[in-house]
Amino acid sequence: MNTLDAAPPARLRRPEELPSPPGLPVLGQLLSFKPMRAHLQFEAWARELGTPFRFNLGPSLHFIVLDDFGLLHQASRDRPDGYTRGATLQPTFAEMGINGLFSIEGKAWHAQRRLIMQALNATHFRGWFQTLQDITSRLHRRWARAAQRDEVIDMTDDLRRYTVDVTSALAFGENPNTLEVEGDRIQQQLEVIFPAIMRRAFSPVRYWNWVRLAQDRRLDRALTEVRAYANQRIAASRARLAADPGGTTTNALEALLLAQDEQGLTESEVVSNVITLLVAGEDTTSNSLAWTMQFLAADPALQQRMHARAVGHLGDAAVCPDHGTLHAMDDFEPLALEAMRLKPVVPFNSFTTTRPTVLGDLDLPAHAKLFFIKRPAMLDERNFAEPLRYDPERWRRGRGEGSAAHEQRAFAQFGAGPRVCPGRHLATLEMRLVLSMLLRNFEVELACRADEIEEVDAFTMMPSRMPVRLKPRAAA
Repeated sequence: MNTLDAAPPARLRRPEELPSPPGLPVLGQLLSFKPMRAHLQFEAWARELGTPFRFNLGPSLHFIVLDDFGLLHQASRDRPDGYTRGATLQPTFAEMGINGLFSIEGKAWHAQRRLIMQALNATHFRGWFQTLQDITSRLHRRWARAAQRDEVIDMTDDLRRYTVDVTSALAFGENPNTLEVEGDRIQQQLEVIFPAIMRRAFSPVRYWNWVRLAQDRRLDRALTEVRAYANQRIAASRARLAADPGGTTTNALEALLLAQDEQGLTESEVVSNVITLLVAGEDTTSNSLAWTMQFLAADPALQQRMHARAVGHLGDAAVCPDHGTLHAMDDFEPLALEAMRLKPVVPFNSFTTTRPTVLGDLDLPAHAKLFFIKRPAMLDERNFAEPLRYDPERWRRGRGEGSAAHEQRAFAQFGAGPRVCPGRHLATLEMRLVLSMLLRNFEVELACRADEIEEVDAFTMMPSRMPVRLKPRAAA
């Protein structure tokens, strides 16, 4: 659905006029709602009721769900003045001590956003290439050993290791090398955080303030470990800056530290941003790549075509040899973009109105809580031709070439408006590096039935499993 170019509505509706799924008095849909399947529930209700619709989780949590990408862009452009991230999300991040760039609002967001955007600017990528190449080479060696032994690879785990190493190296100047070092890794602690955010953001009662369940104690331990890691990285960066006071910053953390006094950042805000960068950089890219494996495994002919393209780019090299080649490899990024269209790792965005406002035909009060689900627009044939078909080439044809629909504004997987993802360019570079290496050197087979893989909404939408068997390809 899209109202970007629609005429003004004839009549406005208030939230209480919207349809709602079956529920109980006062409790609403609380007893049937499953946070780890939230996006699937939203999509099912949308098919049944149409959008927008409303639901509530107890007497205090009332939500409106929309699927109109035009309204999503409208609300995104009006942030942070007209809308905030979400009334349940920001307090959840704050009490967990990770209230960084992703969740903060107002003046603090403006200052920190500028710093992070500068630190992750695409102009740095040429200087970062050697680090990216080294980490991708480690992933290649790991996969080559598994392929030689005919081992099944847990792609969700391996790809998280890869993105943790990349994010740590580029954002903090330190590579934990989780690809080669087994044991109690920082990545294991990160896996606990996002599911906890989902549970707490949708909980009508903040019970953990009085009673700590086993899952809350596990979260406490994970946050303690992640904060310790963040403090180690901060101490190391401060030591480097002190040793070279006139030098230039080499990563996002150093930029934050140099601007700490000028921007009035507290130590807690610095720590929160370190954790935010680590968590955000780890999950979305790794899950996007993991979902891509499922589609590649289902299409050996596509694998063969992309293998030929990879050989054409890389020649005898197992991994992209230089930045110029990486920049030219726009063949491989669409493989992941198309997987994200069908399996959106960011299945919905949340907003809360800061003041009474009109959105489409809705007359919204201040503090109205909204969810925009994204997959319906991406599976609408008005936006994408043959929407159920995995067709990476549609991204190379682009909008306006021929008669096929290709409405990129309906994609919005990297956000929209002022809060578009600052790491989106780095994410797509990682996609190019990993997928070109994979298809240059291996054939991909799924080691389970595709219908055994479930969608899990752990803040980002991840596969419940992605077991893959790789077969070595003959050298060119």
